[in-house]
Amino acid sequence: MLLIVHGLHAEDGYELWLRFKPVDNTQRLAEYRQALNGMMVMGNSSTMEMVREELGKGFGGLLEKKIPLRNSLVNNILLCATPTQFSPIRKMVSAKHLDSAGLEGFIIRRVHHEGKNITLVTANTDIGILYGTFHLLRLMQTGQALTNLRIISRPALQLRLLNHWDNLNRYVERGYAGISIWNWHTLPDYKDPRYKDYARANASIGINGVSLTNVNANAVVLTKPYLEKCAALADIFRPYGIKVYLTARFSAPIEIGGLSTADPLNDSVKQWWKEKVNEIYQYIPDFGGFLVKANSEGQPGPQNYQRSHADGANMLATSLAPHGGIVMWRAFVYSQASSDRFKQAYEEFKPLDGKFNKNVLVQVKNGPLDFQPREPFSPLFGAMPNTPLMMEFQLTQEYLGQGTHLVYEAPLFKEVLDADTYAKGKNSTVARSIDGSLYNNDSLNGMAGVANIGNDQNWTGHLFGQANWYALGRLAWNYNLSSDQIADEWTRQTFSNETFTVETIKKLMMGSHETLVNYMTPLGLHHIMGNGHHYGPAPWSDNLPRPDWNPVYYHKADKDGIGFDRTASGSHALAQYAPEVRLKFENIETSDEKMLLWFHHVSWKHKMKSRRTLWEELCFLYDKG
Repeated sequence: MLLIVHGLHAEDGYELWLRFKPVDNTQRLAEYRQALNGMMVMGNSSTMEMVREELGKGFGGLLEKKIPLRNSLVNNILLCATPTQFSPIRKMVSAKHLDSAGLEGFIIRRVHHEGKNITLVTANTDIGILYGTFHLLRLMQTGQALTNLRIISRPALQLRLLNHWDNLNRYVERGYAGISIWNWHTLPDYKDPRYKDYARANASIGINGVSLTNVNANAVVLTKPYLEKCAALADIFRPYGIKVYLTARFSAPIEIGGLSTADPLNDSVKQWWKEKVNEIYQYIPDFGGFLVKANSEGQPGPQNYQRSHADGANMLATSLAPHGGIVMWRAFVYSQASSDRFKQAYEEFKPLDGKFNKNVLVQVKNGPLDFQPREPFSPLFGAMPNTPLMMEFQLTQEYLGQGTHLVYEAPLFKEVLDADTYAKGKNSTVARSIDGSLYNNDSLNGMAGVANIGNDQNWTGHLFGQANWYALGRLAWNYNLSSDQIADEWTRQTFSNETFTVETIKKLMMGSHETLVNYMTPLGLHHIMGNGHHYGPAPWSDNLPRPDWNPVYYHKADKDGIGFDRTASGSHALAQYAPEVRLKFENIETSDEKMLLWFHHVSWKHKMKSRRTLWEELCFLYDKG
């Protein structure tokens, strides 16, 4: 590995995938220089200023040449503008194609206009131009030809967020890359240049929203001093198309509002939130809305007052609606009374389908438990046709080896997104359930990733953590991209276009998730990590006060076998899935062996497809990992 990256010894990873190092393919370099004889960037918004700045950085690095800004079209020019800013574009691109780009999408095309060859980056909005600019630079970083370009790209999902689990004291819950990058003590007066670099990196992969603080929320973030700090960050993010979201502690009316209750149906509580939301929008005019964890792991919520999740979410949504704000209400809930924690989110949220306001999304973790190395998809996906469900992935490696294990997470993400819920027959994928196309309703949709970012110089603790950040953005934009495509892009931009380097690093990345599953939780084992820290194995642990906090609750190993029976003879959790999915897992003889112990208590002597016994197969896979 040292031989592969010997040329990078002076770098520290801060530049992420935006290194813009000189193009080392002489033929391609000549092509780029010929095609880019000048650039014409229209518009004076702060976003278009970022376009000019990014092109200057990109071309200066890639081409080792300053490309002049021009005021009129010349041959072999780069033109970046909306049709409103430069009307001749309407002759270069059809109205149909512009319409298909939507509000955030872009068109990149090599056109011939009035005797001139033009590389065109156009869109309906300035932020679309910025996204197109980053994509053009990505093509050049990865050595793609600029001839015959005909690209139309628009995001598959409207909301593409990072969720930071950062506390106001800068401690990052489940963070392994230093302390929080948000220095609340120096904001709003001192604005660390890193905040702009952070926004730039997010925009380059299409991320358009950031929730700044931990879902285990502190109401203090909603007070005036902190709103001023958040507003300073929002000002930095705005040119990059990024909105700020805050985590709302449900008991805030009591803790900072002086009320005696936080009952969502209480008129005083409703009024308090209405006034608080109005205040937030005075500081942050484009505030995105609230992310809420309620009635989960000790967090307060509407159930404290015998109200439903819908009652709580709708109360907040009503306050946000006049401003265009939204609520992302997390479905990560599990009460002590449940017979199987696996079933809890479905049991609480499925009966509420259709009862949430239009500006509410229910944010669902990819699996039914808690970001395990491999989980079946959450049964909520495909089960709530009348409620927008927002995907929540975890970038930070809480259960995946934390800061010391190389795990490329795109295969994990894709396994879930491509899974078939069969909610409306074959090809009812999880991805189609979250984008709304499964139900012909795409009015509100999104994907979030729990951030793996801290103040370490390389942002994510180890370089390959950057690949997971990158993958989240790329898949939220286009979930049809393959894990291999994303790994290829990231490797070429981060390291080199040299074939041996790319293939060696990709091989390492593409096998890393399955390897991790093998050495941690093969055959569907889950939640067997040590208590609290969640790092090493502790399958023997049984000393915590709640049964479902202990590994023995999940593996149920005894003298006869191992695994959690979730079939009709057990907890019957499989009943939460469509019949076709149940059929895939219900029969122990035909069940997908990768998920076997999620759904069955299996004899140690059970013969696997390999003809080894279960015990032998476990030993084999642990050793293989």
